[in-house]
Amino acid sequence: MEKSKTILGIDPGTNILGYGIISVDSKGPHYVDMGVFDLRKIKDPFEKLANIFAGVGELIDEHSPDYLAVESPFYGKNAQVILKLGRAQGAALTAAVMRGIPVAEYAPRKAKIAICGNGAASKEQVSMMIQKTLKVDLDPKYLDATDALAIALCHHYQLSNPLASAGGKTDWKKFLENNPDRIRK
Repeated sequence: MEKSKTILGIDPGTNILGYGIISVDSKGPHYVDMGVFDLRKIKDPFEKLANIFAGVGELIDEHSPDYLAVESPFYGKNAQVILKLGRAQGAALTAAVMRGIPVAEYAPRKAKIAICGNGAASKEQVSMMIQKTLKVDLDPKYLDATDALAIALCHHYQLSNPLASAGGKTDWKKFLENNPDRIRK
């Protein structure tokens, strides 16, 4: 029997950073924890980054995740926004990398497709699907945290998809070449 895995998902932000933690065992994914770091009262942008680094580090130390999955910044009209999101993401990633935790990054659209089947799904739709998938009732005021749970679930689906290691294409020949240990004789 394979040991359970813990995945910490991060929805980065410099004002509100969401986190979600799932555990995955032979029965599937299970809700562990979620929440937000509310950084709106901190005015110094570098102090916000220090808080993100420390907070994510504490989560890692407490929950010992096997993976950290983070939402990638997406291109918007304002370059300053993507720069700030990238800095927040970097602070979270650094906390994981310094502790030897493998990191994966997913575009918001990819996570929404993985959870809802629709890359343009709203935060509310994502939250509803997360609640159904993990069989929990979640407070709608934590939409950044449910987005983080979506990122964690997206990573679980990526890990459990045998074609993911073949570049996401349904190319069985390439999959078999890349995974000879999975061939039963």
